Amino acid sequence: MLDPTSTRDVGPRTGTPLWLYLAGIAAAGGGLLGAALYLYGLDRLEQLSAVPLVWLMLCMVVIGELRPIASPRGTPDQGAPTSLPFSFALLVSFGLPVAALVQAVASVIAGVARGQAPHRVVFNIAQYVLSFGAAEAVLVLLVSQEAAAPRPVSGPDLAGVTLAGAVYFVCNLVLVDTAVAVHERTPMGSTLRKDLTQRLFVHGVLLSLAPLVSVAMTHEIWLVPLFFFPLAALYTSATLSVKREHQANHDELTGLANRKLLILRTQEALAEAQQRKNRVGLLLLDLDRFKEVNDTLGHPTGDRLLQTVARRLTHSVRPGDLVARLGGDEFAVLLPQVRDAASAREVAARLRVSLAEPMRLDGMDFDLEASVGIALYPNHAPDFELLMQRADVAMYVAKERRTGVELYEPDKDRNSTARLSLFGELRRALVDDELLMYYQPKVGLADHRAVGLEALVRWRHPQRGVLPPEDFVPLVEQSYLMRSFTHEVLERTLPQTARWWDEGVRLPVAVNLSARELLDPTLPDIVAAALRRHGVEPQALRLEISERVMVAEADAIAPTMLALADLGVSLALDDFGTGYFTLARLNGLPVEEIKLDESFVRRSLADPDGHLIVQSAVDLVGTLGMRAVAEGVESESVAADMRSMGCYAAQGRYFAAPLQAHDVIGWLVEHGGQKPPASYRAPAPSEEHSRSA
Repeated sequence: MLDPTSTRDVGPRTGTPLWLYLAGIAAAGGGLLGAALYLYGLDRLEQLSAVPLVWLMLCMVVIGELRPIASPRGTPDQGAPTSLPFSFALLVSFGLPVAALVQAVASVIAGVARGQAPHRVVFNIAQYVLSFGAAEAVLVLLVSQEAAAPRPVSGPDLAGVTLAGAVYFVCNLVLVDTAVAVHERTPMGSTLRKDLTQRLFVHGVLLSLAPLVSVAMTHEIWLVPLFFFPLAALYTSATLSVKREHQANHDELTGLANRKLLILRTQEALAEAQQRKNRVGLLLLDLDRFKEVNDTLGHPTGDRLLQTVARRLTHSVRPGDLVARLGGDEFAVLLPQVRDAASAREVAARLRVSLAEPMRLDGMDFDLEASVGIALYPNHAPDFELLMQRADVAMYVAKERRTGVELYEPDKDRNSTARLSLFGELRRALVDDELLMYYQPKVGLADHRAVGLEALVRWRHPQRGVLPPEDFVPLVEQSYLMRSFTHEVLERTLPQTARWWDEGVRLPVAVNLSARELLDPTLPDIVAAALRRHGVEPQALRLEISERVMVAEADAIAPTMLALADLGVSLALDDFGTGYFTLARLNGLPVEEIKLDESFVRRSLADPDGHLIVQSAVDLVGTLGMRAVAEGVESESVAADMRSMGCYAAQGRYFAAPLQAHDVIGWLVEHGGQKPPASYRAPAPSEEHSRSA
């Protein structure tokens, strides 16, 4: 399996350190191979070409080159080749000329089959020849050379063969890792240490088979293919392990690193930068108007577009930089070493230019733009979380100002300190009982009788007074407090609901759910346990799902929605009209109610086209067998307009503002058509006045 995001086949520019190194190794390897073949003699090579053993070994080496054993942090097409036991056995039994020639031919065949660039194939041949040459020098000194080829390996020769294998490993390790370090611009020491134990073990196992292959060659050549089976088992086991590791750390769609790997590599880069006093850069990139592609042409086209974007981004960064997909159309780029902010801006500009070229899919040209935010260590943040947060702030500044690229600046992050402070206070609020629940009636438009209540949370802040949800709920949704917050809301709403139903006020009470909660597969169990704990019938609870969640995660949350419906809990789609959700996508989902957002409702009176759009939406809701509810109704004219369209119910300040729990029954009795329960006592005028005040 080839890595679609690998840049090792991109040829180095002439004159660069990598070009000079590759050219030097190629010249040295080519010179050694030429000299070895010249000394061996053309006549002997012709005689050898008639030996079946040589052709058999060539086949085994070619197969082995196509099946390398990758390290856990590598990719399946890179690593120790399973050809090593056969090529090293040729070195021991026939000498450098034969082993080097067979390895060179096999490398060319494998390189062409795997689509490798010519410079990479040439380097592979050269490093093999040089490594074999170093091992041959040890064999000449320590192993008997008197017998004719193929030379048998005896017990006294094992020490020399073992030392030759060790020399080969060290030489191969240094030659290859130097190229990787220069290519990725990483320190040589860290490159050599990466997976060293794993590579030493794998090479040790492969090289230990070489003497056995050599013995088989001298006794019966058809024993040689039997080594294919243990090597195939070793390759299969290693490949499965690498694939699992790769899947856990990479995005399935694009093959890019995922958030998990990005965090790991950033932490490694920060630790190294702290020691070497370097800077680390983190770029956050968001595609502009990408959602329009998904909405217009569908997700398959959007997915192919994201794959093209991934390839362009990967080939636009420097070797050693890491491109990751965080989800949707959001990407991150880690710069493990960056000189200064200007260098980071250059990388960001190059990324935007790579996306500016039109992308052609299905006969259409797509012009994409991206907004990029940059944060640097140690200038802006000391760790990954803060780097990500501040790159995110810079990215949104770039979006708002349409500048394309922005570097984080504290004065542009006006809310960061306040938000962090508020977050700390919010954790305390969940413990200190500072959340308040208000309830807003939902009224049927046909008879103005109450048909339900919506639970709305407020925060009774010790210094800032009662805060509305828009001041703190978005902060909760982006934090690990979400589950505790939802639990607290349910624990406050359900006991009150139980009391109302016991008193005969049998109206469903709606609670809003966030995107994160809906993505939690344990949510139905949590809700079921809460209902049982407070003795609430499932039909007494309604859960409202924001349209924005349905746009982004409809497929992901569908199982959770179905499980909640199986409990008997009704579901409603909230805020309809704020995004790009199509009601037809609700087919098969257990949604009973569509709540038209107040901005959508206002359009009905703004102009004739707006009225027609809202009317069409209400008609479609009815056709799909669901009820339409208008939100934000603040005047009699809007209420009458919604009723004429066929809306089932409405809520808003025209009917009632959000009420505290102790005021709900009084309002329902006086305004909502509810019969007074036996325990109801009408408030005295002075009491009523004090409450309204």
